[in-house]
Amino acid sequence: MTLQPLTPVNCAGLLQPGCSLLQLDGEVLLFGQKGWPKRSCPTGVFGVRIKPGEMKLRAISFSNDSCYLPPLRCPAVCRLDPYDGLPESYLIHGGRTPNNEISSSLYLLTMDSRGCNRKLTLCCKEKELVGEVPGARYGHTMSMVQSRGKTACVLFGGRSYMPAGERTTESWNSVVDCPPQVFLFNLEFGCSSAHTLPELSDGQSFHLALAREDCVYLIGGHSLASDCRPPRLFRLQVELLQGSPLLSCDTLDTGISISSAIITRTGPAHKYIILGGYQSDSQKRMACTTVVLDEKGIQFEALEPPRWTPDIIHSRTWFGGSAGEGSVLLAIPSEGRPSQPDMHYFYQVSFQTESKGNEEEATLGCSQGSTEYEDSTPLEDSEELYFGREPHELEDSGDGEGDTYNEEDEEDESQTGYWIKCCLSCQVDPNTWEPYYSTELHRPAMIFCSRGEGGHWVHAQCMELSETLLLRLSQGSKKYFCLDHGGLPYQEITPPRQVMPLKRIPMKVKDRKTPPTIKMSPAKKSFFRRLFV
Repeated sequence: MTLQPLTPVNCAGLLQPGCSLLQLDGEVLLFGQKGWPKRSCPTGVFGVRIKPGEMKLRAISFSNDSCYLPPLRCPAVCRLDPYDGLPESYLIHGGRTPNNEISSSLYLLTMDSRGCNRKLTLCCKEKELVGEVPGARYGHTMSMVQSRGKTACVLFGGRSYMPAGERTTESWNSVVDCPPQVFLFNLEFGCSSAHTLPELSDGQSFHLALAREDCVYLIGGHSLASDCRPPRLFRLQVELLQGSPLLSCDTLDTGISISSAIITRTGPAHKYIILGGYQSDSQKRMACTTVVLDEKGIQFEALEPPRWTPDIIHSRTWFGGSAGEGSVLLAIPSEGRPSQPDMHYFYQVSFQTESKGNEEEATLGCSQGSTEYEDSTPLEDSEELYFGREPHELEDSGDGEGDTYNEEDEEDESQTGYWIKCCLSCQVDPNTWEPYYSTELHRPAMIFCSRGEGGHWVHAQCMELSETLLLRLSQGSKKYFCLDHGGLPYQEITPPRQVMPLKRIPMKVKDRKTPPTIKMSPAKKSFFRRLFV
C-alpha cells in the first residue's frame, strides 16, 4: 500500500467534487467537468494519464452520431462488462450540472473507435424508459443483477429539489431525499417499474452499492430527514420471474456509518476496498475496509490505511474515485492558502503488492479483469456538507475558466503520436532528433497518407519532402500518398464539385400588344385586292 503525491499538469481546476472516474478499454476517464477553455470539448470527458509523480488530462472526442452528454456531477454510474457480443459500456443516470440543474436522463457510453495514434473516440446514446420512470436526482446508485438467465438494472436513493407545489421563495433551491423506492428497468426493452419495500422507510443518498448475481448490498448513506449517517446495511434480492419481478429486502446488522466513500476493486473476484468518506459533517473516515462478497453474503474486514499526510488529516473535505484495479485517485482542496485558491492536492493510493506495482509502474493500473457485470461506481462527492447554502456559495463550483491548455497534454509522446516508426527506412529518433524544417519547433513535421486501411501518418523528412511541398500539401484538399502507396511526385487533388449550368428561359413580357387579326373569306380578299390595285 502506497500513497504518492501527484503534480497536475495544467488540469488542477478540472477535477472537482462530484466527478466520476470510469475505466473503458484500458483507459481511465474523468467525467463530470466542463471542457478545456476555448476548446471544442463541451462534454467534459478526459483521459487521465498518471506517470510517476505527474498527472495529465487529454480531451476525449465523441463520434458524429453521439448525443450531447452534459457535464454531470454525482450521477449514478454502472459498468457493463462485455456480454452476448456487446462491448463494455457504462450506464449514466441523473446527476447535477454546474448550473444546479438536475437531470433525469439515462445515457449509454461505449467506445466507438481507436485512431491510428491510439486516440480514443467515444459514443454516447440516450436511452428512453417507459413505465414508472425514476425522476431527476443525484447522489443515487445503479447496479446490475442477474437472475434466471436475465439481467436488469436496479436504481435506488438520491436527492432532488422540492416538488414544485411545496417550493417557496426561501426554499426554492432546497433539496430533499427522494422517496425510498427501488426502480427496476430492462435495458433491452426500456421498461421501468417502481417497487416499495417496508424495510426501506427513509431516504438514502451518497451510499455505496455492491452487486453479486441477484443481490445488491446498500451500505451506509446520508439522510437529510435525520441529518445522520446510521450504520445501515441492506441486502436487496431480485428474482426476475417470467411475469413481474419479485423483490425482497433484509436488514443486516454489520453496516458501516459512512457516506461519499470511494470504492475500488482489487481482483476478478468480488473483493473491494472502501476508502475515504465521512462519518459526520465534521469528521472524515480515515480508516480503510476490505469488503468480500461470496455465497455466504458480505464480510467486512479492517485494513491498515496508508500513512496520511498532514494536509489530508487536517483537510475538511476530500473526494476522488477508483482509477483502476487497486488504485484510487484522491484529491483535497488547498484550504486556507490564499496563494492557491483554486487548486487541489492530488494523491494516488495503491493497494497492490510491490511485485505487481513494479510491473505497472510506467502506466496506471486501470485494466478491468472481471468477466461479470461490474458493480456500480460509488459517488465520490462531499456535497452533502454544503447543503443549506445558496448555489453560488457552493465551494469548488467554478467552471475552470482560468485553466490553460497545453498542447503536449493532447498526446502521450512516449507511446503514440509523433514518435513512431512511419516506414522501414524511418530516420527519426526521439533521442537524437533535431529540427529539419524551419517550421518545426518541438516535433518533427508529419503528413497523413490517404492510402491504406484508415490511412497513416508519416514523417515528412523520411518521405524526402521539401518544406515548400509540405506547406502546399497541408493546405487545401490535397491528398498525399507515401512511398509505399504510390509515392512522389504523384499527388491527387480532390476534384471540384461539378455544377450543372442553369437553363435560362427568356421571360415573357407582360401585356404585350399583338397586332389584331381579321378573318376574311376568300371572296372578300379578292374584292379588296381588286379595289386597291
